[in-house]
Amino acid sequence: MQAFRWCSWRTIPTTFNAVRLRHNSISALQAAFRDPSSPFHIPPGTEGPASPDPPSQTEDVVDPLEEAHQKLTEAGFDPASFWEQRIAWGDQDPFQHVNNVRYIRFFESSRIKWMMSLGHELGGPSKAEAMIRGQGISLILKSIDVRFRRPVTYPDTLLVGYKPKQPPPSAENNDPATFNVTASAYSLAQRAFVATSNEALVWYDYDKLKKCDPGEEVRSVVWRRGSKA
Repeated sequence: MQAFRWCSWRTIPTTFNAVRLRHNSISALQAAFRDPSSPFHIPPGTEGPASPDPPSQTEDVVDPLEEAHQKLTEAGFDPASFWEQRIAWGDQDPFQHVNNVRYIRFFESSRIKWMMSLGHELGGPSKAEAMIRGQGISLILKSIDVRFRRPVTYPDTLLVGYKPKQPPPSAENNDPATFNVTASAYSLAQRAFVATSNEALVWYDYDKLKKCDPGEEVRSVVWRRGSKA
């Protein structure tokens, strides 16, 4: 017990001295930084900061889905057509990316959603249901051309959107039943557009089994759904 007390009393002053020496050294160094005659002098605003560093600011984190909605909206796509497509592991092929054929289905899902929104505007829920059931006048796909910009892999989610392509006033439209649309798929993982689709749609009378002219009122509803292209 005596030895323990003797050791403790010998250690405490040594520790205090070390702390005091360290404090004095830091104070002396700081004083040298402030002294213009010292070789360690740092003029404010030159080698060192004139004042303490401002608090760091963290960048705002943008939600990928929110960003995707913004990108498609800015590009003129109709928000009523936006379709979230989660990529399944089975969507990939031996080439280690989503198989190209899958995109036809992805675009189809967005297009059907867009058609239903047109039906709601033209005649409410009953018309929207008829549009996707092949009843009365609806739309049918005439042609589709898909361009692949980036490979997509699992896991990922795509946001797909549609917009109509109104022909210029000088264009001669010999077929009032046909119009063009374009669609794009945006990857949340890559934060980039990965595929586009250019399509021709035809107004079709499923009761008479032939294409038809829907009329100017219907066309005006379509053209309001996107920017002119």
